[in-house]
Amino acid sequence: HTQSFNPLQSGFKTEGSSTEVAEPRLGTGLIDTGDPATELGHSERQTWSRQMDFIMSCVGFAVGLGNVWRFPYLCYKNGGGVFLIPYLLMVFVGGVPVFFLEIALGQFMKQGGVATWNIAPLFKGLGLASMVIVFFCNTYYIMVLVWGLYFLAHSFTSPLPWATCGHEWNTVNCTTNFSRVCLNQSLSPSPANVSSLNISASCLEHTGLRSSVMEFWERKVLRLSGGLDEVGDINGYLVLCLLATWVIVYFCIWKGVKSAGKVVYFTAVFPYLVLVVLFVHGVSLPGAVNGIIYYLKPDWSKLSEAQVWIDAATQIFFSYAIGLGALTALGSYNRFNNNCYQDAFILALINSGTSFFAGFVVFSVLGFMAAEQGVDISNVAESGPGLAFIAYPKAVSLMPLAPLWAALFFLMLLVLGLDSQFVGVEGFITGIMDMLPPKSFLGSQRREVVVAICCFTCFTIDLSMVTQGGMYVFQLFDYYSASGITLLWQAFWECVVVAWVYGADRFMDDVACMIGYRPLPYMKWCWSYVTPVVCMGVFMFHVVNYKRLVYNAVYVYPWWGEVLGWFLALSSMLCIPLTVLYKLLHCKGSLRERWQHLTTPVWGRHHLEFLPPENEARLLPKAEENKNTLLYESVI
Repeated sequence: HTQSFNPLQSGFKTEGSSTEVAEPRLGTGLIDTGDPATELGHSERQTWSRQMDFIMSCVGFAVGLGNVWRFPYLCYKNGGGVFLIPYLLMVFVGGVPVFFLEIALGQFMKQGGVATWNIAPLFKGLGLASMVIVFFCNTYYIMVLVWGLYFLAHSFTSPLPWATCGHEWNTVNCTTNFSRVCLNQSLSPSPANVSSLNISASCLEHTGLRSSVMEFWERKVLRLSGGLDEVGDINGYLVLCLLATWVIVYFCIWKGVKSAGKVVYFTAVFPYLVLVVLFVHGVSLPGAVNGIIYYLKPDWSKLSEAQVWIDAATQIFFSYAIGLGALTALGSYNRFNNNCYQDAFILALINSGTSFFAGFVVFSVLGFMAAEQGVDISNVAESGPGLAFIAYPKAVSLMPLAPLWAALFFLMLLVLGLDSQFVGVEGFITGIMDMLPPKSFLGSQRREVVVAICCFTCFTIDLSMVTQGGMYVFQLFDYYSASGITLLWQAFWECVVVAWVYGADRFMDDVACMIGYRPLPYMKWCWSYVTPVVCMGVFMFHVVNYKRLVYNAVYVYPWWGEVLGWFLALSSMLCIPLTVLYKLLHCKGSLRERWQHLTTPVWGRHHLEFLPPENEARLLPKAEENKNTLLYESVI
């Protein structure tokens, strides 16, 4: 596969040549023989300057906020150290196989987004679905960075603004000392469903008191309205933070992987340095050891609970960023013979190791906060935004040099989310650029213009999330658009298409052609049997146990809000069956002939150097003949 490609020797007629040559016999599918700049044959595609750029970009994207604010809480809730058993099992049967599949697929096809699935054109809806999901993620995920930037800007005063009452946003029920209340309430049962956004609500609700941290979050940052139907005013300060964050994202990726590959060194490494500093400081605080013990305390009875295994599987697909299409986009910029198999295991080790280590950082601080307030750690243990914007700020306010630790924490939060954000946007842009015809309006524009249009579009949608009802919109996107259901559906079809439509053995041969040896057979078994069964099993569990969306354990979303949420979820999920149906109906011949034609891979020019001469290749139709298909994909 290292031999140079000569189009005349391979049976092609080059542009400007009058030599008549035989039909090519190289390759097993459709081959792009047109202009190398067309959407299927990017001969001058960018590659990473160094392979470490790819590693750091994957670390930056896959290692995100979920590793810090979700895994530690799940581990504590699901049996402490015992949770590592189902978690590690799911890593090896779900996380690593699909993670490797997406990277290898992008590297092999040298395309991102929709064009990746030229390996089985009938299922290009998988690419469309992943782009819809990553677009939604890019739109709402950035709000976490906006809130983090807002907290960071307020972290340079002493005392911290959320540590005291008496501000204009505080009510008469504001309190900074409710350890006695929590102690009394901890002796009685607490509500069964307490939102992760309402720390120690069970401690305060019976007395009418409100934490100063909670009031800063809801009344100052969010300016929360009464419901989804109460939009309210736009928060000008949050708009400025939103604009600043999108500007940063834009200039990180506007030049492609050449610029993003440099920025990611800082954004990937800096959070680890801060985590280490926070850990060293955290373990030196009184009560920290109790917090760590609480984090790891084993409860073997949890292994028999189905919810523990479901949480482990769902966390894997979230934290490994599976199904978003960004991994295939990052892999498409690799050198063709890069050892992506080895990379997958290295990245899995970094990802899961970060999650585990983050638990020590989080629970050492929560242990300190519980000791300071004289309450049980269960009263302060939270996950999600509740940990980042309520629990941790409250804990920081109790420390000496509080502004320093607050600034460090929110700077880490901002950088940790920023690299995930701009790599996600890069994955979406890659898919757009690979899909658009070169002669179209957007396809003929410079990359910088396309990136600007996409960022501005997302910014416009985000304005709905910086209103007084913005938190309800954010939770709607978070609960439906990139939920466990959509990611599991995507991962299931990815495995089925590669293993059963294209062929697991065939793809293993392709990987061997890239890296020089065949991966372990367990990869093929996972793609073919284990991973699809796990994905569909967890998917059905989520569907059967579906619960209506509730904010703060109080506000139930209206029926039209749920309809909007399901529209967000189905807008990606239906891309797959609708595209299959569309292509089958618009193809000529019998059903068997249509299937055979539409599942024949479309190879790029880079494949011609190594594919064996097995079957005669059919020439790819001209772009003009595919206007309907291009229109359909662009509309989706």
